[in-house]
Amino acid sequence: MADKKGIIFDLDGVLVDTAKYHYLAWKAIAAEFNFNLTPTLNEQLKGVGREDSLRKILQWAEHSLSAEDFESTATRKNELYLQHINHIGEAELLPGVKNFLQVLKAEGKKIALGSASKNARLVLERTGILSYFDVIVDGTIVSKPKPHPEVFLRAAEGLALKPEECCVFEDAPAGVQAAKAAAMAVIGVGSKHSLPEADEVIEGF
Repeated sequence: MADKKGIIFDLDGVLVDTAKYHYLAWKAIAAEFNFNLTPTLNEQLKGVGREDSLRKILQWAEHSLSAEDFESTATRKNELYLQHINHIGEAELLPGVKNFLQVLKAEGKKIALGSASKNARLVLERTGILSYFDVIVDGTIVSKPKPHPEVFLRAAEGLALKPEECCVFEDAPAGVQAAKAAAMAVIGVGSKHSLPEADEVIEGF
């Protein structure tokens, strides 16, 4: 990572501990279809956009929705999530994150966010780390969800760097695959068992 000019972070599960709120919101939505969303199944939703996550849940629940109901359900999930994160603060940052961002800034690294979340800017603002980011690429900008590399390629473009000059931090298999597809180095945050394709794996910062 030392030779990389740009560092790109995923959000949930990497910088902040808000993945649990996505799970609670999706679990409530799944219950509407008489389906129990387990933590194991929820792992498959990490790093995946809202619409694609809902499609997965509907498939698991063997349930279908009209286009109108699909849209309103996706919106309701987001409202549930926003209720959970309405009062979050710096305490939601994962251990060592702020110090790591400070070190990267001191070393002159360019920093970007590459997240499927459409609420990324709000979360960064609430947790007090928005000012560390030179570029924010989130679900309001990209159209193709991870494992497609669009989010990371757009982040590199925003930083005015080549993909090979960037290193990605990811906690989800789909995100690791997206970084690899973008020809970027990737450091997994979590366990080697769950992120076998990452170049390196750390437990945390």
